[in-house]
Amino acid sequence: MGPEARLVLTILLISCCSGSILGRSETHRCVHYTHSPSSSFPSDPESPEDGSTVETCSGEEDKRLHCFSTWKNVSGKVKVVQQGCWLDDPSCYNRSECVERAEAPEVFFCCCDLSLCNLKFSHRPSITGLPTTPTSAPPQLPVEPLIASMVSSLAVSGAVLLSFWVYRRHRRPYPPVLLPTQDPGPMPPSPILAHRPVQLLEVKARGRFGCVWKAQLLSEHVAVKIFPIQERQSWQTEYETYSLSGMRHENLLLFIGAEKRGCNAELELWLLTAYHDKGSVCDYLKANVLSWSELCLIAQTMSRGLAYLHKDIPGHKPCIAHRDFKTKNILLKSDLTACIADFGLALRFEAGKSSEAAHRHVGTRRYMAPEVLEGAINFQRDVFLRIDMYAVGLVLWELASRCKAADGPVDEYMLPFEEEVGQHPSLEDMQEVVVFKKLRPTLRECWQKHAGLALLCETIEELWDHEAEARLSAGCVEERVVQMQRQNNVTAPEDLVTVVTMVTNVDYPPKESGL
Repeated sequence: MGPEARLVLTILLISCCSGSILGRSETHRCVHYTHSPSSSFPSDPESPEDGSTVETCSGEEDKRLHCFSTWKNVSGKVKVVQQGCWLDDPSCYNRSECVERAEAPEVFFCCCDLSLCNLKFSHRPSITGLPTTPTSAPPQLPVEPLIASMVSSLAVSGAVLLSFWVYRRHRRPYPPVLLPTQDPGPMPPSPILAHRPVQLLEVKARGRFGCVWKAQLLSEHVAVKIFPIQERQSWQTEYETYSLSGMRHENLLLFIGAEKRGCNAELELWLLTAYHDKGSVCDYLKANVLSWSELCLIAQTMSRGLAYLHKDIPGHKPCIAHRDFKTKNILLKSDLTACIADFGLALRFEAGKSSEAAHRHVGTRRYMAPEVLEGAINFQRDVFLRIDMYAVGLVLWELASRCKAADGPVDEYMLPFEEEVGQHPSLEDMQEVVVFKKLRPTLRECWQKHAGLALLCETIEELWDHEAEARLSAGCVEERVVQMQRQNNVTAPEDLVTVVTMVTNVDYPPKESGL
């Protein structure tokens, strides 16, 4: 290689690295393609078929932009799934080519750092340990120019590595976590998910055990719950609960997979689930009031999901107590049906296994049953199920407080006991109100003038009864909701007084059904 060629090469390397260090260029364009059943698959990476376009990427000023491609190998043919822009991802930095290095992934994925670099993509698995035997002797290069070339290349590489290290140290997507004193151990296998390309988009919620992101997995949105390593036990419990064969139910949040991401100081534990745009019942009630039919739909599907969770199905699913039941842990689908989420505190009751391995957390103070606040519980199955049912009573009160069916004003959304203890009660505050004073949230007088709400109020009172044995089961609550909806539908306004009188004589299902 002559001096002029080496000079040109050095200038190109420095200019490329400078671009990487300083940030992205003014415009970044990528080939865009999304496969749909009606579209044809582009099969040649160098000449995409109809349906592919060029898009200009956009993002925050301090974030890098990349291009990506995903594809499958179907009987030896390349079937493109999706191409487009990919937001700031360290694994894409300084890649001029779109190359998948994994040996045999189910879905191939690659990303790169230059405009239109995803027009061509390839699969070149990393293979180590193979001997390299040249077929002919390499040409001899002059020693001094070779050393000069190596020094310049090492200097450029060092600058790139240093800038990348500084960039990563000053831009972390999540706060650093403390490492445990010992290794967290191997992650349980996840047959459904194996490091497929997941792009985090925005934080939707933060809680005691981590944060929940809206993310993109190929062409669909998913939810990613990220646990720091200190909360490994909660992640493990939730993963194991979701992984039970009987946990597929329309009123339980759909589980997609689990992963362990990163290493050392950046180790994170991920859970991927279905994403529901309406969010939690708590968030929905803050921004919306409910009609009577919407209240009944949420209450019925919520109690149906909990009844299934509590049910013991031999050979299929054990009885499970949720132990942190509240409106923030109930999500709403697009049609307002409910699905129960967050099983980090869940407790399984399996034949021949002790339930005394319940970990230290006991739920959210505001929703704790009197016996939990008193510390007077034993480790029997029915005790934990009745603790869940106390919380159901508070959730139903929250729904009623935001329902416009009654002839009266609808107050701003408030959490249970917010009037009595504020937004951040201590354990002592809750003990004083719930255990010693035996107070409960106020049931409005105007609710008694609505046939359905009057029945609901009676159900709520039975659920939050101080005596745990008096509480209804989840299956019984579901039947009550169906009954009160039917009762309200057949009642004319002029018969309201008569109906309220008749309510006390309704034959309810037995209280203990399902426990």
